[in-house]
Amino acid sequence: MSAAEVARRDGPLAMICGGGSLPLAVADSVAAGGRKVLLFPLRGFADAAAYEKREHIWVHLGQFGTVARVARAQGCRDIVCLGSVVRPSLWRLRPDFFTLKALPHIIKAYRGGDNHLLSNVGRVIERHGFRFLGAHEVAPEILARPGVLGRGQPSARDDADIALGFAYLRAAGPFDVGQAVVVADKHVLAVEAAEGTDQMLARVAQLRESGRIGTRAGAGVLVKAAKPAQDRRFDLPSIGPRTVEGAARAALAGIAVAAGDTIVADPEQLVEAADAAKIFVIAVPPGSNG
Repeated sequence: MSAAEVARRDGPLAMICGGGSLPLAVADSVAAGGRKVLLFPLRGFADAAAYEKREHIWVHLGQFGTVARVARAQGCRDIVCLGSVVRPSLWRLRPDFFTLKALPHIIKAYRGGDNHLLSNVGRVIERHGFRFLGAHEVAPEILARPGVLGRGQPSARDDADIALGFAYLRAAGPFDVGQAVVVADKHVLAVEAAEGTDQMLARVAQLRESGRIGTRAGAGVLVKAAKPAQDRRFDLPSIGPRTVEGAARAALAGIAVAAGDTIVADPEQLVEAADAAKIFVIAVPPGSNG
């Protein structure tokens, strides 16, 4: 059976879209395989201009009833959530009647880190008869393959920073904090938390400008990897052209990610940006020590 026949057999795919270019890149990839995609951009997170020429239905965070009603009417059983969403307070949710019934479970899920919260949201979705999938399951080609992207190559000094970065993320993973760290000369300069990768890189750039970082410009690596026990259906680490721009402003040597566990958005533009900035981008194979 061809990929297009499998896509048609599985029916439409519902996609709840946060911010950034990744949701539409995945939607285009899925549609190219012959599968219809129902887009549900989130108000306050998704870019309105990006959806102007696409069929879509806007929803507020917490309005899963609208998604479920439309998806069922279209014969859809699979749902994907992707794109950037800042963890909201409970008071920012706009629950419809459907979501109100699940609110006790959601309130309990808030008492934990992001992975704990998102995994519980996934279970709520599945309890209502849908199959909840990760973006990589519907568009596996978006995952980084082992090797270097672009012309840049890490030096031996960079290799040591990469190894330390992955070791740190493995050790910190159980605390459900973040998916990224910046290391220079075996010195941890910054750790991602609630602000996200882009803001962490902006913080490194500010630290350099203020003289708080003693290592030379052009030294240091952004390292990204999923948490060891992370629910892969949610929030896999991702990089794109904006990540390269942030690394360049932070005067880093490059970016290292976990191959097979990291989404690459707009790969052609990413490589062009990395080559122009003379920054290396490398995907490290699973099981490697970096």
